[in-house]
Amino acid sequence: MQKIKFLLPVLFLFTFIKAESQRVYSNEFLSIGVGARSLAMGNASIANINDVTAAYWNPAGLVEDSHKLDFGIMHSSYFSGIANYDYFGAGYKVDDNRNIGLTLLRFGVDDIQNTLELYDSDGNIDYNRIKKFSVADYAMLFSYSQKSKIEGLNYGANVKVIHRIIGSFASAWGFGFDIGAQYTRNNWKFGATLRDATSTFNSWSFNTEELEITVLDSTFNTIGEKKTEITRPKLLLGVARNFTIDDNFKLLAELDADFSFDGKRHSLISSNALNIDPHMGVELLYKDALFFRAGINNIQQIQSFDNTDWTLQPSIGLGIQIKNIVIDYALTNITKNATGEFSHVFSLNYFFR
Repeated sequence: MQKIKFLLPVLFLFTFIKAESQRVYSNEFLSIGVGARSLAMGNASIANINDVTAAYWNPAGLVEDSHKLDFGIMHSSYFSGIANYDYFGAGYKVDDNRNIGLTLLRFGVDDIQNTLELYDSDGNIDYNRIKKFSVADYAMLFSYSQKSKIEGLNYGANVKVIHRIIGSFASAWGFGFDIGAQYTRNNWKFGATLRDATSTFNSWSFNTEELEITVLDSTFNTIGEKKTEITRPKLLLGVARNFTIDDNFKLLAELDADFSFDGKRHSLISSNALNIDPHMGVELLYKDALFFRAGINNIQQIQSFDNTDWTLQPSIGLGIQIKNIVIDYALTNITKNATGEFSHVFSLNYFFR
């Protein structure tokens, strides 16, 4: 892992420089998800979500949060702690028909060794010339949710501000919008979120003094002329149903499908025009205080040299509510294969009635 971290400066610069004209997977850190509950359910949350994390999944669900003030936090680590992902959310109930929310996200790799100036002017290695920097993505979401005059129908929207940095080499600011809707009828719930509804535009600026280094020129890594990165709209649809087993047990099941249109992706249904990524999750509730969850996500077809394999990302989790505190845990395989590392994700919600 230390060797990987040592090479990260070159890898990040090469990936950024060579892929800046591509649109697939732009701002992909916003697709990771928030809340251990949703992650344990395979990210199947578009239709059923009704707490502070709804600001991220589907802003229409935020108005279903009955608490006057709701806070949520989450921390998770990836790749043996090299990358860290942090979330903070706050929701406020304005009145019986309106809620507002604030969401903060950060995904970053810190303490990366910058070895671009490892050699001095005489060609000697000087470890004192090694500096450290961070590569990080930040997002701030301002959310509004309201009940409509149609019974069971809610709608909401997000305004997104994005800031991305690659040390002192480059940085970007971006802006975008999400819109969402939820409809409840009897035990059925339906949801839709249009992320980056008008496309999200990241405007990059480059520190040419930092990037005009001999080692980059000698490896033919030149800075491109394009400075705008575009995230195309993505449509997320979900349907969920509640089942009452007895006085103590209830069951929630949801099936979602993500539709993207920004070029061919590694998804179950994949093409240059349309990609469909289905995922599903279930939650067993005991006395509305203890929760057992499971889900399936990232179903992909992987082509190897001799055959085609199918992979998926399983997840399980637990949750418990003690008075005004909800503690959730998820165990999920972020590397999407049977031998990959599993990540432990914890999240905490605290609310005021």
